[in-house]
Amino acid sequence: MTIADKAGGGAEMKAKNAKWPATDATDTPGTPMVVDRATFQTELDALRVREKAHTREGDAIAAARRRLPMVEMDPTLALIGPRGPVTLLDAFEGRRQLIAYYFMWQTGRPTAEQCEGCTFYTTQLGELSQLNARGVTYATFCQGPYQESVRYREFMGWEMPWYSAQDSLDALLAGRQIGKFHLVCYLRNGDRVFETYWTNGRGAETMDYSYALLDLTVYGRQETWEDSPAGWPQTPVMSHLRTNGRPIAQWARLQAGRSDDLGTTGP
Repeated sequence: MTIADKAGGGAEMKAKNAKWPATDATDTPGTPMVVDRATFQTELDALRVREKAHTREGDAIAAARRRLPMVEMDPTLALIGPRGPVTLLDAFEGRRQLIAYYFMWQTGRPTAEQCEGCTFYTTQLGELSQLNARGVTYATFCQGPYQESVRYREFMGWEMPWYSAQDSLDALLAGRQIGKFHLVCYLRNGDRVFETYWTNGRGAETMDYSYALLDLTVYGRQETWEDSPAGWPQTPVMSHLRTNGRPIAQWARLQAGRSDDLGTTGP
């Protein structure tokens, strides 16, 4: 039985050599109990069994995902890119697969009011060569106008292919909520295009490493939905993605002297 088992239902902690460090309940967050190395490793080994089962279940889900059917798309659906009008087929850049992130957009609004969640996820996508080496193109399909949104891409310093999908959203996101972020996978067979998978909400966490790393830490993501011990720091969901009125990642760009002018008419 592990320390966590002994703690179930509020039972008293009785692990050998365990003690709670002194804390200031008002200013200092709680901390785990202090134990010797052997006790720590025993607890970690017990958790590792569950981690490995979780990994294997993820592998099984991925295998099922690879066996999903697919739906055919119109390959001529219009997008706007850096050289003007292009098609969904063009966005593959000659590769067999395409992953498109549908970026939420507040048309006519200034940089500070753009989506902090989409900014958070997109900022973490840097090196795409490994995807390209597997025959996969990654692109952002912004749900707003091209000229306005591409200035945001330039301000943020992002380098992934960027298109406006605004004129084709009804067809591209059929049956889904336009204006919400989505991650969609496509397959090309010659000049035919098929949708093979899509997700949104927490499904988009596959783009992120910050949450994955935070999940390894003692305080986790520090959000109120998490099951954490009493005294652990927590804030409302996603409140950490914006500070002083802006998505957090914007501040480093402003400090570097970049212009955040999108040419919009908003305040």
